[in-house]
Amino acid sequence: MKVGFTIGKFAPLHKGHEALIEKGIRENDEFYILINDTDITTVPLEERANWIKTLYPTAKVILGKHPPKQYGMDEKSIKIQTDYLKEMFKGIPVTSFYSSEQYGKYVARDLNVENITVEKFIPVNATLIRNDPKKYKNYMEDVVYNYFLC
Repeated sequence: MKVGFTIGKFAPLHKGHEALIEKGIRENDEFYILINDTDITTVPLEERANWIKTLYPTAKVILGKHPPKQYGMDEKSIKIQTDYLKEMFKGIPVTSFYSSEQYGKYVARDLNVENITVEKFIPVNATLIRNDPKKYKNYMEDVVYNYFLC
């Protein structure tokens, strides 16, 4: 059985995230999405999870309420992050990790899973969208964009 997963803040969820999630769902029997809490957005974790559950009802969503604050590509930061992922996916027989970031190879190495790199072809990122949601409306599904209209 193939069990894939991805991680992110999804702050907000956009077309690039969607392409990665859709590939993961297509290629696996089960696909997990870990959504990490963050202070870079005021959008609550539960709202971001709701976007994903609405758009991808077959995906299994995990809320990362207390993720590590330390990020980086140094071995100490990588170990902190991958130890956290080991704990979050304890008991789940994951076989592959999906990302479009360089850290994917370290996650795959430390969790002993296949690294699936998804090419970035969407010319936007969450920071741009947070700074001007109206300008980047076309990169978000209505369920996501409508949150910013409130």
